[in-house]
Amino acid sequence: MSDSDKSTGSHVGFAAALLAGSIFLSRILGALRDAALSRLAGAGAEVDAYRAAFVIPDMLNYMLAGGALSIALLPLYSQVREREGEESAETLLATVLGTMTLIVVLVTGVLMWQANTLVAIEVPSFDAETRALTTRLTRILLPGQICFVVGGILQAVLFAHNRFRAAAIAPLVYNACVIVGGVGLSPWLGIEGFAWGTLAGAFLGPFLVRFVDALGSVKIRVRVAPWDRRFLEYLVIAAPLMLGLSLLTVDEWFGVYFGAELGEGAVAHLSYGRKLMLVPVGVVGTAIAAASYPTLARYWNEGRKEDLNSLVLRSLQAGLGISMFMAAGFYCFARPVVTLFYQGGSFQVSDSESVIPVLQILAFAIPAWTVQQIVVRAFYARKDMWRPMLLGMVFVVAAVPLYFYLGQQQGIEGLALAGVIGMNANALATVLYARYRHGAPSLIQLGATFARSLVLAGLSWAAGTVVILGFSPALEPLTWVWRELSILLLGGGAFTVAAVGASVRYGDPALAAAVQRGVNKVLRR
Repeated sequence: MSDSDKSTGSHVGFAAALLAGSIFLSRILGALRDAALSRLAGAGAEVDAYRAAFVIPDMLNYMLAGGALSIALLPLYSQVREREGEESAETLLATVLGTMTLIVVLVTGVLMWQANTLVAIEVPSFDAETRALTTRLTRILLPGQICFVVGGILQAVLFAHNRFRAAAIAPLVYNACVIVGGVGLSPWLGIEGFAWGTLAGAFLGPFLVRFVDALGSVKIRVRVAPWDRRFLEYLVIAAPLMLGLSLLTVDEWFGVYFGAELGEGAVAHLSYGRKLMLVPVGVVGTAIAAASYPTLARYWNEGRKEDLNSLVLRSLQAGLGISMFMAAGFYCFARPVVTLFYQGGSFQVSDSESVIPVLQILAFAIPAWTVQQIVVRAFYARKDMWRPMLLGMVFVVAAVPLYFYLGQQQGIEGLALAGVIGMNANALATVLYARYRHGAPSLIQLGATFARSLVLAGLSWAAGTVVILGFSPALEPLTWVWRELSILLLGGGAFTVAAVGASVRYGDPALAAAVQRGVNKVLRR
């Protein structure tokens, strides 16, 4: 490996570690946010309405590529900056920033006006009172998407300048605001306190933090020019992200729509399990994908296809290996995790018993979610947005009857299982298609990583399970809080030691290196 490759690998590793740390803290804050929600509001109709209220704002964000603006804009911005200079890149930024902001403001106004009609279409099974609350919460949340869209544009520019600090800080500020708003305002506003906290968080985190950081990198101005050649080129790149759908996005929408058919609390229970599952997905998959993407885009612009393919493979191996351990851990410790985070206050034991099997089922989707986020970057770096999105839409359409049938047959556990089946099939198909289109990643090497990680994760699960079974009788006299906390600490400790040792000693090089970096960082070596 050349010094340049080592430097690049070190840079990507540092960025991934920074984002992973941020996402981990953000997911912990998110779990604490959901813990506050569960204790203050439980898992009834109010929480169903609150979860459903995010669907229309999220759709707006998705349709305007707000959540993927870094993906759509980064390769074009990097190319213009490299070939035409900073001034041309700043003009591109000003055009996209001004035009997209105007569009999102106008669309937000229309959606707020028509929110009542749209909510009735979204959740027809809700009773009139729950629909009215959903509409009110939707109108509070919608303006926050302006902040997400503008912040997404600024993040693309920051990534192009290898500045990851704002991306690390923004979600922490966002989740902290939701917690403060929910806990501080709920005595007077009830569930609306969480919605107002979310709106404040969207402004202070995704928008303001990134805006302040961007001031130190680029000249920020706005230019409304919808027919500008560069803006139209950007739309061509972003169009599949705006028009296409994938299970990464619609799984939550399907959960709300089909969950509403199952009665009060179903949407809330499914959402609580899903939020916990997304903790390891974000820490591993999102962090690795976000950190590697700027380098992948640069490799493509420089014509370094072999380096691009090599980085994709290493990222997949590290992500797949770590996520396999994460999946085993969440399956093994679903009970203490759910009860410790959620149970108490308005969240009853019966609610925990509904969420625990959902989380155990969703654990089997963690590797697929991770792989999907990483492997699509192999396409995006090549400015190829359409193929993976069209492939994703095939699985979205195919999954609809699966969600309907399994939801009717097995309730929220069936909906969770439908998501697991669909996501694993989608991720496998995307990997195979990447291999067909690009000649990479190596299926043999990736398959070996899967097989080896499966065995090692299974051994770690066994270590954790043995400890749980061994100590359970002695822990029975304790209160449920101390019993579950002891199980998590003792069993989780055994699992972690086994997982880290097995990864470093027997994992493939990419996995071993990633875990060793994490250990060194924890030990400050």
